[in-house]
Amino acid sequence: MIPPVQRHPLPHHDGSPLHAPRRTELGDTARLRVRVPGAWGRAARIWLRSVHDGEPRYDAARIVGECDGWTWWEAEMTVTNPVARYRFLMEADGGYWSLNAQGLFRRDVSDYADFRLTSFQPAPQWLRRGTIYQVFPDRFARSAGAGSHPAPDWAVPSDWDHTPVEGAGPATPLQFYGGDLAGVAERLDHIQELGADVIYLTPFFPARSNHRYDASTFTTVDPLLGGDGALVALVEAAHARGIKVLGDLTANHSGDAHEWFRQALADPESEDAGYYYFSADHRTYESWYGVSSLPKLNWSSAGLKRRFVLDDDSAVARWLRPPFSLDGWRIDVGNMTGRLGATDLNRDVARLIAERVRAINPDAALLAEATNDAAPDFTGEHWHGAMTYANFTRPLWSWLGGDAAHVNFFGTPLAGPNRVGAEDFLATHLDLASGFSWDLRLQNMNALNSHDTARAATVMIDGGQLLGAVMMFTLPGVPVVFAGDEFGLKGSNGEDSRTPMPWNDSRRVQKDLRVAYAALAALRRGQPALTEGGIRWLYAEGDAIAYIRESAGSAVLVFVARAAARSDVAAGSLSQAQLAALAGQPAFGVGSVSAAAGNGCSSIRAGEAAAAVWVLPGTDAPAV
Repeated sequence: MIPPVQRHPLPHHDGSPLHAPRRTELGDTARLRVRVPGAWGRAARIWLRSVHDGEPRYDAARIVGECDGWTWWEAEMTVTNPVARYRFLMEADGGYWSLNAQGLFRRDVSDYADFRLTSFQPAPQWLRRGTIYQVFPDRFARSAGAGSHPAPDWAVPSDWDHTPVEGAGPATPLQFYGGDLAGVAERLDHIQELGADVIYLTPFFPARSNHRYDASTFTTVDPLLGGDGALVALVEAAHARGIKVLGDLTANHSGDAHEWFRQALADPESEDAGYYYFSADHRTYESWYGVSSLPKLNWSSAGLKRRFVLDDDSAVARWLRPPFSLDGWRIDVGNMTGRLGATDLNRDVARLIAERVRAINPDAALLAEATNDAAPDFTGEHWHGAMTYANFTRPLWSWLGGDAAHVNFFGTPLAGPNRVGAEDFLATHLDLASGFSWDLRLQNMNALNSHDTARAATVMIDGGQLLGAVMMFTLPGVPVVFAGDEFGLKGSNGEDSRTPMPWNDSRRVQKDLRVAYAALAALRRGQPALTEGGIRWLYAEGDAIAYIRESAGSAVLVFVARAAARSDVAAGSLSQAQLAALAGQPAFGVGSVSAAAGNGCSSIRAGEAAAAVWVLPGTDAPAV
């Protein structure tokens, strides 16, 4: 692959509207464009290599015009398959080059990273344009009536402002701080002022833990959270403000106190026994990672499909309908659901859930967790996007990693992230993002951290969390703010990061980032280039990264440095109008950054760890 630091811009295509149609249907003729910068050279010929029913086909491209030093080529492809794959083959400088979603190569490459067009039903626009705020209900806020919900028999009662969270130990899943859904409703002003317009609630079902992923039923809201009425009130109040609400549903397992599992244990001949994987003597059963409180669901059971998905009062359907009216689901451990040994029903389950959700509400969102390389399971047919850490969070931690003694690095045996330069961040990101279609890249959840990870403020260099937030809000994908990020809260692992919000004790605020987060959310909301536009990487070496999100109407240039650094943007990368705008004040900045332009190129400098975002004129392209 061509190194990320370039003497000149490179040929470019990314699947965004500058280069590809926004939507396609089977049988459509898609017009696809690739642009070649004059500073790189002149291509003699270009072919569009597309795959039809498994067989490659080559169609010659033609020049359709020149703009700002770039020559634009266009070719046509019939959309034969629901996932239509393609790349560009270029003849230039006496050799041949392949351009795919991972980059430019002077050798043949695997089909895995080919660009993709899909003909699946599109995701709701509100999802890709939104900012998600993640709430872990037990730790977010206690309402005025929370004291009427006494601690349950399984719990270790904990004081909101004075009992430290136990990050690892027997009390970890049992500490009970008593946050409730009415408390979330009472803090909607805070969520809205941050610029968030989607609330993602971790599970609200009754359980025997504070995380509630061990549901004892899917038919009611936990009374400790205020019961069904509290969820109805929260969703109604959120909707009145234009805020969507996503629930969190575990399709891989239930809790061992679940009514289905209790019946299954009591009667091996019952229908419920078929919902799980029992040994022949019915004494043992499969569970998530061997955790006995989380028995694994068996999706070969017709009864499970009916009660979990198909019935009107099923776990999937009930909460999407009035009076609850959730706006969609995040499916927990979607990558593991329906999989056990030689059995793989994962896509069957995804299809079943997706068809049910869209039949109830075509404008609902359906996201799924896949902690590692998610692309093979995410085509856009079922899940609209992935909650994944592989292509953004993990490499970002490695680039912005500080000197924390030990943090949980996504379940690995490592003491923490391996510190790498910007070029390795970019290579990792491209490697693990290239398997998604452009639509999926825009709809994946981008998180600095979550309830399942250490906090960015613990992992990263001083000030690194805000630098990471700049990238989270400006890279393709949906930004996800875990409650407490805006206060710089810390934690060395997922459980340790579930700190009660510091509403009542300002001494627990590590760093107040509310104004910065709100400004970044507003910038993203106001710039179509950040929600629909393509991306070109301008610089990535050592301590600095620069990239541009671009559309016909506007462009946004982002520069981030983890230390004092200089980024030289090659001549020809930006138009004259864009270079002129770069000389102005950034729309958002942190730390000391300056930009200078001349002779068609530009240089951006940081005197310290810093970031800046400029709004530029859009990128010109030949008329269609």
